[in-house]
Amino acid sequence: MSRAATVLCAVPVAVTVIASTAHASPGERDKLNACQAMVERAMQGRSASTLPEAAPDDAELVRCRQIIREWTLRDSRMTVDEQGRPLR
Repeated sequence: MSRAATVLCAVPVAVTVIASTAHASPGERDKLNACQAMVERAMQGRSASTLPEAAPDDAELVRCRQIIREWTLRDSRMTVDEQGRPLR
């Protein structure tokens, strides 16, 4: 298969992948909100003395921080909000 044919075959796949990741699936925004609340509670818990059992696991905090980071990057690339209105 020639290089041009390979590229032509790969383009529809790439477009599909990009389109599927551009919009969040239902429930992802809820996951983001839960993670933001968890990180906020963890930061407040470190400033005040709390029981160690009440603190979230470090692995959960790392995962939530990654989710928040991904959403921040995704939102910075968006030109419209969730209702389709222009951001700028």
